[in-house]
Amino acid sequence: MVSTHQYLAFAAMSLLVILIPGPSVLFVIGRALAHGRRTALATVLGNVVGSYGLVVAVALGIGSLVERSAAVFVAVKLAGAAYLVLLGVQAFRHRKEMKLEAVRASPERPARGDLRTVADGVVVGVTNPKGIVFFAAVLPQFVDPSAGRLPAQMLLLGLVPIAIGLVTDTLWGLGASAARSWFARSERRLSLIGGAGGFAMIGLGVTVAATGRAD
Repeated sequence: MVSTHQYLAFAAMSLLVILIPGPSVLFVIGRALAHGRRTALATVLGNVVGSYGLVVAVALGIGSLVERSAAVFVAVKLAGAAYLVLLGVQAFRHRKEMKLEAVRASPERPARGDLRTVADGVVVGVTNPKGIVFFAAVLPQFVDPSAGRLPAQMLLLGLVPIAIGLVTDTLWGLGASAARSWFARSERRLSLIGGAGGFAMIGLGVTVAATGRAD
């Protein structure tokens, strides 16, 4: 149904877009700095689930409506921005508790609930303006109308950027959490890096809210 040429062309386009850090990457980095590797990886999982939700929305025709309607686009964008700011504020407020959490955290008892973290990532992935524009405006250009079953083609093609994003976001998260491990050797440094992660998420939320689009 989807040719190899379509896959390769869309993969190349996806890679170029994904290599430019956007809200999802910066969010993963912020969570890694604020909460550590496990939270970062759970956030990556949530992000890719949320991003694929955008693919499904586009395949069903909803994504095109969001991309074309300025009011709907702004509403979705502001909801995501507000959620990022909220998470950043929470991370900053609890930065002094991070040393205790780092000591207590274990694979059996993570410092932050995995399901809650995945859900946070899903929300950010679904409301990511970069993802909305990319999937709504670019994805439909790579389908073959003559082959029919356009929604199925979009769902298959959408797996390509999701797979690429899963790999790259994981690498970003692991790198940021490794840096955090060094800071964890000092309670003061860990508090500072936790505050930095919180500020990064707040700044990201503000940036997303202030970013416009060409209509």
